[in-house]
Amino acid sequence: MPNNSKTISANSICLLTSSVQKREAANNLTAKIKNSFPAGIGQPALRALASAGFTNLEQLTTISETELKKLHGMGAKAIEKLRTALTAEGKSFLRGEKS
Repeated sequence: MPNNSKTISANSICLLTSSVQKREAANNLTAKIKNSFPAGIGQPALRALASAGFTNLEQLTTISETELKKLHGMGAKAIEKLRTALTAEGKSFLRGEKS
């Protein structure tokens, strides 16, 4: 009978999802910043923003859209909502790459 079990290496474990303490800390941080961003931004995108140090919409004017897209958890829907919110305030993502 074949062995269908998979071996998981230490490098393939996501610390956020495998550590209850880290997950709770991340969720607490996203709860604090959630109201600083447009409605409908999902938890993965909020965690990405928080872990990168972004706690409000204004701070996103210091990063390019290209760089923001590189954050794990930041999807097209979140980018669009953030872009729309910035535009509504007469602002935008940083043009080009951040040096």
